[in-house]
Amino acid sequence: MNDTLTPGLIIIIIAAYFAVLVGISWWTSREDSDNESFFLGGRKSPWPLVALGMVGATLSGVTFISVPGAVGAGGANQAFSYMQLVFGYLLGYVFIATVLLPLYYRLGLTSIYEYLKDRLGRHAHKIGAFYFLLSRTIGAAFRLFLVAIVLQEYVTGPFGLPFFVTVAITILLIWLYTFKGGIRTIVYTDTLQTVCMLLAAGMTVYYIGEALETDLSGMVGLIQNSDYGQVFFFEGGWTDPNNFFKQFFSGALITIVMTGLDQDMMQKNLSMPNFRDAQKNMAAFSIVLVFANLLFLALGALLYIYANSVGLAIPEASDQLYPSIALRNLPAAAGIFFILGLVAAAYSSADSALTALTTSFCVDFLGMEERRAPGLDGPVVDKKQQRLYVHIGFSVLLFVVIMSFSLIGDQAVITSLFKAAGYTYGPLLGLFAFGLFTRLRVREFVSVGGVRVPALVIVCVLAPIISIVVDYYSAALLGGFQFGFLILAFNGLLTFLGLIALSDFSAVAEREEEAVGGRR
Repeated sequence: MNDTLTPGLIIIIIAAYFAVLVGISWWTSREDSDNESFFLGGRKSPWPLVALGMVGATLSGVTFISVPGAVGAGGANQAFSYMQLVFGYLLGYVFIATVLLPLYYRLGLTSIYEYLKDRLGRHAHKIGAFYFLLSRTIGAAFRLFLVAIVLQEYVTGPFGLPFFVTVAITILLIWLYTFKGGIRTIVYTDTLQTVCMLLAAGMTVYYIGEALETDLSGMVGLIQNSDYGQVFFFEGGWTDPNNFFKQFFSGALITIVMTGLDQDMMQKNLSMPNFRDAQKNMAAFSIVLVFANLLFLALGALLYIYANSVGLAIPEASDQLYPSIALRNLPAAAGIFFILGLVAAAYSSADSALTALTTSFCVDFLGMEERRAPGLDGPVVDKKQQRLYVHIGFSVLLFVVIMSFSLIGDQAVITSLFKAAGYTYGPLLGLFAFGLFTRLRVREFVSVGGVRVPALVIVCVLAPIISIVVDYYSAALLGGFQFGFLILAFNGLLTFLGLIALSDFSAVAEREEEAVGGRR
């Protein structure tokens, strides 16, 4: 590590950074901290701040570290091929802004999975919310785990602190600045953290330019003349993980499912006064996101160019390239910006995830209403206190999952678990598509071996399992073709077809007959 960038200095910087976050939390929640404020910020969030904050939540620690490293690692997302995915995002954002947001606002939702209850019944509501909780818990824990590893190696480890203490402090800090203000605080803290992430990437580019003795135009020329500047990949066919069409349509699907059907991302949109502001937010956010990803890809290319020019060995794990160069080879200021960006990247994703997990559980499973819990006729339930317990519970759960990852130890296994969690978005895609594009209703129960089982549960459990098996054997069965992110479409299609197969068509016919009779 750079001699002047000591672990003690880094801790002071991080402590000052979190003091600012806690100050923002106090400022945003000083007037009230009721559930409406925690869940949706009183529906008063300014769209420009939400747009900027969502960029940081979308990028996350994985993007901050992994995307620059993937540029020169070969395989998936090599060079600038990741931009093909980002261009696909834009198509998905159009669908969200024109179809999903008007629907969510028209229904006045707090949790987007309440739509499934209105359209398909309680089983759809519960399984949709459950899959979100499962996927987001594993996803948030995975992202925090990656960042905690870096903090352990460069910050807390030199002081002799064990890994579980690093993780506990990390989660405690998130809890401290989110437990009271919720989404109202997140809107402002995520904006700050997005700025820190982009500033970290921009300053690293600046210091690499200084080291290479070139200016901005010179760095652009270096990237264009290197092996890292290719954006579009058409020649590889469907077996190529970087194929344009696979990446583009995967990007659109990822956006629709992991933004439009994700409580974490949509909660920020629902916190605005009306869906017109939410549409403005989506437009501004998508534009900023394109340039943010370009910045991180350019950073990745320059990291490899710099390493090759000074004879640095490329780490076996490409994720270590950015932290290694920023903390050991560039000026101390670059390392300081990197630490700030890294912490911001981790927390901009994890803090909103913790808030969304709390919101979804409170609304979708505890059925929080104005004053009383469902089925209770006695004393008024303290909903604020109940929400606090849920918030603490999910904080503890994140800690347990992260420590489980550390006990597993095998990075490949942990990555596989993270990928498996992504399969749970397929049923969400199928459920929402079925609700939006058909008038059918699924039978409530079917008989399996004489046992009545909810029909929706059968479909939504089998679809991800079949998708995992098909994805695993696709290269052998389909002449080298691998689904990649397109497995989301396959998963969603299986769910959609399964729901149609188990629909009650007689009910539709009866409704149509009643409608005809009414017109007569």
